[in-house]
Amino acid sequence: MFYEPERGDHGLPHDPFKAIVSPRPIGWISTRAGDGTANLAPYSFFNAVSDHPKLVMFASAGFKDSADIAIETGEFVANFVTGDLAQALNRTSAPAPRGRSEFELAGLTEAPCRLVAAPRVAESPAALECRVTQSFQPTDIDGKPSDWVMVIGQVVGIYIDEAILRDGMLDMALARPLSRLGYLDYAVTGEVFQMRRPSREDAGDA
Repeated sequence: MFYEPERGDHGLPHDPFKAIVSPRPIGWISTRAGDGTANLAPYSFFNAVSDHPKLVMFASAGFKDSADIAIETGEFVANFVTGDLAQALNRTSAPAPRGRSEFELAGLTEAPCRLVAAPRVAESPAALECRVTQSFQPTDIDGKPSDWVMVIGQVVGIYIDEAILRDGMLDMALARPLSRLGYLDYAVTGEVFQMRRPSREDAGDA
């Protein structure tokens, strides 16, 4: 089959776009508003975009609390999500009114960060403390701004629970990261294998 997204003529019960772009890491974004209230929400449009400097992004359908607060305060935390935290993560996606802490709704614990005022999720084994570098609304091919807002942050501090380290490396079999698939589907990392990146000699370069 073939379809044009703008026409929506796929003929399926649901648009398969997000199922094709999967699995996606989940940005469990925590912020602290100017009044001191903590906010926590999951974003499946999240990823690393640069290693030098270390930049991550999350995109929000409209200016929701996480994006608003991150832009207002200039900081946020991206918390690592494990399979064991799936139900708690889901509870933080509830459309709670601004000022109501999703940490409380999900029975999670706020832990202080070192370099930003936003809290991290104490139950999460890793977190990226970020300061906002850019925020903007992406445009379509005609230059029209979308309804989405993208927030990019530079990682200024990294927390790791040493329980998920093995031989000096983060062990995915121990960490069991949760990823977002399409529709209502999620996945926990199961089989893990390594592949050596080919060298120039492998490419047949004399």
